[in-house]
Amino acid sequence: MKQTELKVNATIDFSAEGKHHGHLSIPHSRNDSAWGAVHLPIVSIRNGEGQTILLTGGNHGDEYEGPIALMKLTRSLEASDIRGQVIIIPALNFPAVLSGTRLSPIDGVNMNRAFPGERDGSVSKLIAHYVHQKILPLVDVVLDIHSGGKTLMFSPFACYHRIQDTEVMENAKQATLAFGAPISLELVELDAEGMLDTTVEDMGKIFVSCELGGGGTATTETISITEIGIRNLLAHFDIIDEKPLSRKDRGLPETQLMHMPDVGCYLISDDAGIYEPLIDLDQTVKTGDAVGQVHFPAKPEYPPAVYRVSRGGTLIGRTHKVLVGTGDFLALIATEM
Repeated sequence: MKQTELKVNATIDFSAEGKHHGHLSIPHSRNDSAWGAVHLPIVSIRNGEGQTILLTGGNHGDEYEGPIALMKLTRSLEASDIRGQVIIIPALNFPAVLSGTRLSPIDGVNMNRAFPGERDGSVSKLIAHYVHQKILPLVDVVLDIHSGGKTLMFSPFACYHRIQDTEVMENAKQATLAFGAPISLELVELDAEGMLDTTVEDMGKIFVSCELGGGGTATTETISITEIGIRNLLAHFDIIDEKPLSRKDRGLPETQLMHMPDVGCYLISDDAGIYEPLIDLDQTVKTGDAVGQVHFPAKPEYPPAVYRVSRGGTLIGRTHKVLVGTGDFLALIATEM
């Protein structure tokens, strides 16, 4: 095998017209299967000329809106419904989705820190490498669907990133608004290295993401937001012959356009103990307001450590854990743009 060849193979031809279900075959030699592989489901739907969109869920295995909505889409969307191409990966970190864990149970890798991947890496890095080398060059736009998983809880939002390419950023912003989540957020990441997001943006392509709840579950509301948002993006990019269904059309308040001026919007714990939230999601706060406190079960006579925000705004994210440790995320504040 030449070193330039990939170790991962696809059972479908992405240039073929029509609807094709298949999988990526990722080598995985292990104790119970010496010549084994992981088969990661993938779908390509193609019909003539037009934009190409990649839809991914299950980047983290304990986030369920993406896999649910995308599995339903693979069954309902036909080639005759579209122009262009829709590539669907319902469970990008397939082993993690099967185990209900954020990280892959095979190699302990966070898929969203594995990009652009490695040809000779572990299973997660092989998946990332294939996506980077073979799929991303085909696409114009990527939607990567997230929620808070087992440890976080968010007010449902779609988001784009503040990047240097102002034209790409504006296109991503308009796509985010078209998605139609309750909040549309200009997001600043704490650590963007190795993310699918950053890899797509570095290629000059449009990237949209979302955080649609959390707590290790999915609700009828968050699944509905996801399904409508997906179709809205397909309509926004003229892949389906529909108009995006706005929140006003659905009798709902318009999406709130919000941003994070800097990383001071994140509140991180300096203590280990039992976290008590003092306010709920979607409540407004002023600079210095207390949003939570950490109690010390081994020293019940000690007063709790109170956590206050360094800027005013709205609480749109918080820890879903009660038992927190030093360095754990506690809260996320966003402000109206």
